Amino acid sequence: MKADRNLRLCDVVLDETIGRSTPDVEHERAVAIFDLLEENLFEPVGHPGGPYRLNLSLVDAKLVFRISTDGGTEVATHILSLTPFRRIVKDYFMICESYYQAIRSATPSQIEAIDMGRRGIHNEGSQTLMDRLSGKIRLDFDTARRLFTLVCVLYWRG
Repeated sequence: MKADRNLRLCDVVLDETIGRSTPDVEHERAVAIFDLLEENLFEPVGHPGGPYRLNLSLVDAKLVFRISTDGGTEVATHILSLTPFRRIVKDYFMICESYYQAIRSATPSQIEAIDMGRRGIHNEGSQTLMDRLSGKIRLDFDTARRLFTLVCVLYWRG
């Protein structure tokens, strides 16, 4: 889905104070940000248009979305509890570990089976994120998927 040029993210920054993670997780982060900036739909409810900059961080075990315009004007800050994500992120992290191990030594059919499970859990997390942001930020599913990857990266680092 090609998003309106003004209803999109033009920059995404993760809280760097948390530190770096494993090379696999850092690769996931880089790919998610690249893909997200290439194509996304991101519309803070009640705001006339962007493009937008998003700063994602964890503060006091809560997920913080700080949104500003490309010009730096603050738009909104949304704080979400991590509780609805904990089980999903834990399951996703475990299956990702299996996936990373599998791509180094497993057969293609084993990798495919693990990847199907990984995508299913990822979809569940993406839908949970969309539900939690409902009424705050309008997203399409692909944008939610990429943002969920970044939520996981923050969670893994924290």
